[in-house]
Amino acid sequence: MTTTIRLAESADADALGELAAATFPLACPPGAAPDAIAEFIQAHLTPARFTDYLADPDRIVVLAERDGLAAGYTMLVGGDPTDEDVAGAITIRPTIELSKVYTLQDSHGSGLAGPLLDETMRQAVAAGARGIWLGVNQENGRALRFYQKQGFAIVGPKTFYVGPELHHDYVMERALET
Repeated sequence: MTTTIRLAESADADALGELAAATFPLACPPGAAPDAIAEFIQAHLTPARFTDYLADPDRIVVLAERDGLAAGYTMLVGGDPTDEDVAGAITIRPTIELSKVYTLQDSHGSGLAGPLLDETMRQAVAAGARGIWLGVNQENGRALRFYQKQGFAIVGPKTFYVGPELHHDYVMERALET
């Protein structure tokens, strides 16, 4: 099996939209309504949205492929957070948001996420960030353990809407090695 990790390009928008639709539900809490998840995907994770994200100079999308097929991705969003809870919780600046970290379910535990995150950290440093932060659902124990293993620490709470549903996240942060 050949693994490639690279910056996503505009031609990857369709594959990223399909990947996002398959992986986003895996990170939602067990009680999240399927209709709310579908609404979020339709609003934020379609191929058209990825076309916009890939054209945005403040976003960096890293794609992991296995044997030429999209298997995981991350998205960085530059700039200070606009959410008051996040802005008050993070302490390292300049910062960058790790907005998305998703791999296909059959890639969980396969060793794909570590190298994908390593490349994402390199891209964050190249973008000038000294710190990186993310939001993760408080009920997502698997993700919390992974991020803690990657050096992130919980620095505060925040809320996140999936469709009309309000969810409770942790804000996690770590310093980047420059």
